[in-house]
Amino acid sequence: MAGRFYTFAVYRIGMAGLTSIERLGEFGLIDHLTKRFPLPQAPLLTGIGDDAAVYLPAAGKAQVVTTDLLLEGVHFDLGYTPLRHLGYKAVAVNVSDLAAMNADPVGITVSFGVSSRFSVEALEELYAGIAHACEAYGVQLLGGDTSSSRQGLVLSVTAVGEAHPGQITYRHGARPGDLICVSGDVGAAYAGLMVLEREKAVFKDRPDLQPDLTSYDYVVGRLLRPEARLDIVRLLRELGVQPTAMMDVSDGIASELHHLCRQSSCGAQIYAHKIPIDYQTVAVAEEFKLPPVAFALNGGEDYELIFTVPIGQFDTIKSARDFAVIGHMTPDAGIIQLVSEGGEAVDIEAQGWNHFTSTP
Repeated sequence: MAGRFYTFAVYRIGMAGLTSIERLGEFGLIDHLTKRFPLPQAPLLTGIGDDAAVYLPAAGKAQVVTTDLLLEGVHFDLGYTPLRHLGYKAVAVNVSDLAAMNADPVGITVSFGVSSRFSVEALEELYAGIAHACEAYGVQLLGGDTSSSRQGLVLSVTAVGEAHPGQITYRHGARPGDLICVSGDVGAAYAGLMVLEREKAVFKDRPDLQPDLTSYDYVVGRLLRPEARLDIVRLLRELGVQPTAMMDVSDGIASELHHLCRQSSCGAQIYAHKIPIDYQTVAVAEEFKLPPVAFALNGGEDYELIFTVPIGQFDTIKSARDFAVIGHMTPDAGIIQLVSEGGEAVDIEAQGWNHFTSTP
């Protein structure tokens, strides 16, 4: 995990002793960075090297497309984000969107903008992470674009997937009485962010000190290198369960529930003691004197799946250890409540990240 080799200012991306991008040029750089990727395989007919990739979807399947933009200083801090992890994460968050639609990933395009302060070796690290993620999720690199940037590193990934039309899961399918489930545990990525930002502040005052993150390896890893939960999608298929609605947890459970409820014209009740939170997340929350449930509700960037299933399938899913039932949908449209262990219900609002009102 990330904590095993993490250091502040891990990448010195200046040019001393390294290869400048100008030396290779745009097309030489693309050839250099993509040479590690395998030749096109079905359903891809042609990929890198032409003006566009040619993709032949399987008969009877619909194409599912998603894209995500990562900006330096907004979505990531290169002071503590290894470029290899960033490359992996850029792929994972897009594959996570496909998983949330109950689709299988096929391929990705990668586009980036960089300034002259980045070396070829730095971009090799970025693409090493991309290649690792492609292998892990079984996707192919279809192509992309590169450009200069005056605003730091800009990274955009588009992912293409496919699914039978009747298999695709949308946000609007939940119904009153459906069970609300969440995979893995939530709040860990925000805990990792809190730790890294605290240690960054210490490092600014004492650059001779490197943080000891041994006891934070899990939460730091969840932030810097999240995983898309394709395994949950495949487990549900094995169980014969198709969610009625589903999203990935990018902005916190509260925000995602608001999306699901608004588009499904339902309300929701979730139970605080049912929300899966890792012990390391709890420990970090206690250090910052904050309730752990707040990390889960509003933290985001966990990329777990939150989904609903008919209550009649409870017996089918109750023994699954990879996700937890945390509540149920209600007929009270727009009303989302958190129920304490004592039975007190309080309304919860979405307080996750908003790109146009939040500051990094």
